[in-house]
Amino acid sequence: MFGVSRMPVREALLKLEAQGLVRNVPNKGAIVLQMNVDDAVETYAIRLLLEPEALRQSIPNLCKEDFKQSREHIVAMESETDLESLGRLNRLFHMSLYRRTPNKKLLRLIDIELQEEERFLRLHLSAMGLGEMAQDDHKALVSLAEARAPEEAASVLRQHLQRACDTFKNYLEKQMTS
Repeated sequence: MFGVSRMPVREALLKLEAQGLVRNVPNKGAIVLQMNVDDAVETYAIRLLLEPEALRQSIPNLCKEDFKQSREHIVAMESETDLESLGRLNRLFHMSLYRRTPNKKLLRLIDIELQEEERFLRLHLSAMGLGEMAQDDHKALVSLAEARAPEEAASVLRQHLQRACDTFKNYLEKQMTS
C-alpha cells in the first residue's frame, strides 16, 4: 500500500520493540504498548540507584569541555519546543555528566533507562504542562560537579529524579482515573 518492502518495516518494528513501544505477538503482529504507572516508577527507581553512583564516579574525571557541553545542553533545552528533541537533550545532558565514569557497563544501563524516560517525556511532557523544563537542578548539578562535590551533586540528582518520578506517577495515576 505504501510501496515499502517488508524488511524495513520489520526492522522498524524491532527497533520500536527494543524501545518498549510495541510488543510483537505471534500470529497477531505488533501491538502498541500502553504506558503505565509501574513502568514510569520502575524506570525512575532504577535511575535513582544507578545515576548518583555514576555521577560520583565521573565527577573527578570531568574536564572543562564536559562542563561546557553540559551547559550547552541546558541552554538548548531552555529554548527547545519540540518534545522529542527535548527528551533527547535531557538524556544528552545527563550522560555528559556521567560519561567519565570508568564503569562503562553502568553507563550502558543508564543509557537504556534514559531512553525509556525519553519515551515518557515525549508522550506526556506537554500534557503535564511541563513544556518549559525547570533547569535549576541541572544548573546546580553542573556547578557542583565543577566544584568537585560528588556527594552534594549526587544528593541534588536524587532529589531531581525523585521529583520527576513523583510528577510522572501523579500524572499517570490521574490519567488512569479520568
